Amino acid sequence: MLGGYRFRLYPDREQERILLRWIGCQRLIYNAKVQEDRYYRKFQRRLVALVGMPVPLDQEYSRFITERTAFLREVPSQVLRNGAALWRQAYARFFAGLGGRPKYQTKAGRQAVWLTSELFEFVPKTDPRTGVVRYRLRIGTTRFPVGEVSYRAHRPHGIPASIHICVEGGQWFVSFAAEDPAVPGGKPENAAERIAEDLRHLSEGQLLERTLGADRGVAKPLMTSDGRVLDLSAVQKERIGKARRRRKTWQRRAARRGKGSRNQKKAYRRAGRYARYEANVRQDYAHKTSHALVVDDRYDLYAFEDLRIGNMTRKPKARQDENGRWLPNGARAKAGLNRAILASAWGQVVSFTRYKALRAGKLVVTVPPAHSSQECAACGHTHPDNRPSQAEFVCHACGHRDNADHHASVVIARRGARKLLSGEPLAPEGKSVKMFRKLGPERSEVTPGEIAEDAGGRRLPARRSASQETPGGDPGNPRLKPHGLGGGRVHRSWSWHRC
Repeated sequence: MLGGYRFRLYPDREQERILLRWIGCQRLIYNAKVQEDRYYRKFQRRLVALVGMPVPLDQEYSRFITERTAFLREVPSQVLRNGAALWRQAYARFFAGLGGRPKYQTKAGRQAVWLTSELFEFVPKTDPRTGVVRYRLRIGTTRFPVGEVSYRAHRPHGIPASIHICVEGGQWFVSFAAEDPAVPGGKPENAAERIAEDLRHLSEGQLLERTLGADRGVAKPLMTSDGRVLDLSAVQKERIGKARRRRKTWQRRAARRGKGSRNQKKAYRRAGRYARYEANVRQDYAHKTSHALVVDDRYDLYAFEDLRIGNMTRKPKARQDENGRWLPNGARAKAGLNRAILASAWGQVVSFTRYKALRAGKLVVTVPPAHSSQECAACGHTHPDNRPSQAEFVCHACGHRDNADHHASVVIARRGARKLLSGEPLAPEGKSVKMFRKLGPERSEVTPGEIAEDAGGRRLPARRSASQETPGGDPGNPRLKPHGLGGGRVHRSWSWHRC
């Protein structure tokens, strides 16, 4: 089964310079494809004669290498090709309903480059004393060498087909997906179904004894059905508070310094360092919590609520009265709640527990969250009055009393056991997209057999190229007007100021 890996990378100064150049060039190709796509769609809407004409969705990139962008020839062509392939994959996600249209990538925040097998090699090296096989990461080609880059692998891993190298807050990482030697082969869904079949042989009472329910909240990030409260330590909370205050201080200092100056960049790096500290603490909490749940031999099934965290943390919509004046919509209070939800690492705890449970031969299921805090675990009576306060549960039918969070976790455990015994699908079938990178190592062409799609998602006949010239122009909008107009035909030569 494929597993995800993320290791610290330690390039030297010269290697950092080369990798940063690769990151920038791949980002430029991606942004150029975004700019080109936006131009075509806006151009199409402004000319009636072009209505119905398909918007090009190819993976070509050679047209972006001009005299003004000659520096693109200083990086391997696979880096540029992968930038166009990433843009194509983002559009495939858009057509599958998994996200919006591709947007511009900026220089701020996390920066990454996608490298395929032509650009890296894991060289095995066996320790003669222990017999342990370790790998050395070699990056680059004969023409564009980077050399061996040291990385720290804290657990065994397989050989991946591609890797992502990223830099965040001055720290470098390498991440990839490879065969997990700790889990038997096959897809995760197949492994989960095998475990589920074994557990379905138990009776409901026996399965309940082997099931642990977990209720996630803001005041208590995780409350389990056996009475445990898993939260950050007091020291971690204190240090996170200090990091937040220092981050704001350095953000204010950066705002007062010269725009684009070295001192401003230094200030932003300091602010990013404090933000990264909080993210690292949350990730550490999620790993330790999931590990504590999975190593408990008393449980084989873990039940969580199927919370839509993205929907729960959306901004409230702006409201206007009949005169057009803006009305209060509780955005400030909602922002505070959103920060608290996202800081509780709800999603990370579930995702980490899921893959660690599969390694241990255990299972994680999600259940509907509706009325889990109002349903009585003793008699099944459900009513809003059963929750008289935030911390107390009192059933008005049978008089059962319990802590509200603990009682909700017990209800979740019962729902998880019943869901497994009922034979329902463990998880809804999700949408997925394929990576479009079947391009030659030195070629810039459309993927063989690729099916074209227009902006409306309709399938069109495969075309050999999308670099056709488009009649007409748009003199009314200079931002949409490409350079080099002549003879009433549009020639591709793009502006790079947005990339």
